[in-house]
Amino acid sequence: MSVIQPLSRLLYVLSLVLSGSGSGLHGRNNSVSHEYCVLGAGPAGLQMGYFLSRSQRDYIILERNTGPGSFFHIYPRHRKLISINKIYTGRRNKEFNLRHDWNSLLSDRPDLLFQRISQELYPSADDFPRYLSMFVKELGLKVKYGADIGRIKTSDLNENQGYVLTDQNGVSYQCSVLLVSTGLWVPQQVGFLGSDLVEGYESIPTDPEEFKDQAVLILGKGNSAFETAQSILGRASRIHLYSPSPVRLAWQTHYVGDLRAVNNELLDTYQLKSLDGLVEGRLEDIAIVHKEKDGGKRRTAKKNSQTPTEGKEQLYLTLTELLDDQNGNNISKVTGQNLPGYHTDNFSFRQPYDRVIRCLGFRFNFSIFDGSARPPQSSGARGRLPGITAWYEGRGTPNMFVLGTAAHSRDYRMSAGGFVHGFLRAVHKILEQRYHNIAWLATKLSISQLQSWILRRVNEASGPYQMFGVLGDIILLRGSYCEYLEEFPLQALPQLSALSGRPLSDHGLLVLVMQYGLNQTDTLGPGRAESEWTKAWRSNFLHPVLYYYNTLPTEKDMKQRPVSWPLPRPEAVHHMVEDFLTEWDQPISHSQPLRRFLEHCLQTDLRAFYAESCFLLSLTSRTPPLFCRQGYLRKQGIVGNSHLWQHAREAGLMADHQGDTSVSEYLKHAGAAVVSTMNFDL
Repeated sequence: MSVIQPLSRLLYVLSLVLSGSGSGLHGRNNSVSHEYCVLGAGPAGLQMGYFLSRSQRDYIILERNTGPGSFFHIYPRHRKLISINKIYTGRRNKEFNLRHDWNSLLSDRPDLLFQRISQELYPSADDFPRYLSMFVKELGLKVKYGADIGRIKTSDLNENQGYVLTDQNGVSYQCSVLLVSTGLWVPQQVGFLGSDLVEGYESIPTDPEEFKDQAVLILGKGNSAFETAQSILGRASRIHLYSPSPVRLAWQTHYVGDLRAVNNELLDTYQLKSLDGLVEGRLEDIAIVHKEKDGGKRRTAKKNSQTPTEGKEQLYLTLTELLDDQNGNNISKVTGQNLPGYHTDNFSFRQPYDRVIRCLGFRFNFSIFDGSARPPQSSGARGRLPGITAWYEGRGTPNMFVLGTAAHSRDYRMSAGGFVHGFLRAVHKILEQRYHNIAWLATKLSISQLQSWILRRVNEASGPYQMFGVLGDIILLRGSYCEYLEEFPLQALPQLSALSGRPLSDHGLLVLVMQYGLNQTDTLGPGRAESEWTKAWRSNFLHPVLYYYNTLPTEKDMKQRPVSWPLPRPEAVHHMVEDFLTEWDQPISHSQPLRRFLEHCLQTDLRAFYAESCFLLSLTSRTPPLFCRQGYLRKQGIVGNSHLWQHAREAGLMADHQGDTSVSEYLKHAGAAVVSTMNFDL
């Protein structure tokens, strides 16, 4: 009895420890373990959660607020999204429609789209958290709300680096792989004298009446700055925007993060001289100041100048170099001699302002990461983003991946990584290969099927279309057949075999990319588009480009690639001429040049034939075309005459082949006819 009693107590204590470690209840010493921890229940976190759930992985999504997408409860401040929700495209192809749906997440539920919540082209920001909540509920994703992670540190897990996340209640979450999807929410600030006199975009009032008859200076020229200006355009007496760079228009740069037309009404009032304007200058060189009283009383404004706002001191923008005491307090007071207008009487900012507003965007929250768990700051984007590899893993932080807007340093000012697009599908495939030895999904095609598959992808694929120049399709050539990998991160091409689990053969590879032209043209001027297929390389708008390599490019090749090229120089390159309808399916301009390029790279006749033609060619040639060898001579093919088809079936000549996918079955999935759009006499 004396032996059994202590043993029962030991088992009881052990059961308490085990139940506490797995329960997830709040407590000072609680600890829970998961294979994957997803930090943040925004769109990127939920999308990755869906992929992990579908793969039946052990994961948890940690969210500090009480619901998903909490950023959108506050931002944009004036409640209109700039992500397009185009629900009418004239098509029923789900993949094609995702090209023009910038808000829906990916799932196996065709009805789980953002259009169930809103049908507005530019929806209200309030609609997005509602959609995300619906996504979580209907898919049953594992989200833990109210877990405010304040510290992230590294830990050793089976000789690999893992991570421990600690929340506000002392609960620790230990994971082998950390997926950071916290977005950008810390306001970006620039230090200058008088910065404490400036209001932040995050806290300004959104009622335009509070700006009635006020002169407003806005620091910044991005979408948040113009959104703010547009909301008060009919109430403020004067609005000026100041930043180091000139305004960049998205329809000129093709970068969705630049100023969008939905926010740019102030450009009209500026260019039509209606008291508003834009000025360039370094933010670090300015000071926002009050003006001291001269001789006991404040210098009065001119008779026709704006009346100061009652009860508030007006603010002046001056230059730091003119201040007498540059090391003083942030709130600096100056005399008339310190104002630039005293020295240059036509200084742009010589009139005072009632309000100065900072609209400089947001930065990543680095503060929650300890020492070795902290990713470095990116070299671009003014260090606002974490530095990551081409496969979205933190630099120097193994097994930590950065998702969503925070991963935008890979394609900053180049593509659409700041929006909800398809690169998360690629990251999940990388995780599956690295941690579960599941190779990147590939479609096996005979070489005779390759052209139709490429035409299908360029006409409907959403990932490469939106993430142009960043995601591309990889075609691994294997002789008589190929393996087709979709949506691979192009900058990681040198690591293709390791990341995908697909080795390269001696036959080389093709890379399919969507990209804009490199020529500087007037995007609305004459001659802005190229319609002649023989000059497809001069295309300016988004169009497909194929690169052919004998061997896999190296890291050195990637670093030395030509400026603005997504890939190094290939052995051969083919541009498919831009198309006004973005439909690359015409026989002369698109199909025929593509076939000839593929034949050049593969050194193979890729023409397609009806079964009758294959029959004649087989009788008259020792080496019939590849299409006939892979189809007709293997009791497959396309019979153009119904009577011949019936006769062939009855005679047992067209029995199903038990090898590769048949041509007819392939065509049913490819959704494109390999013969109807080709002129074989050319």
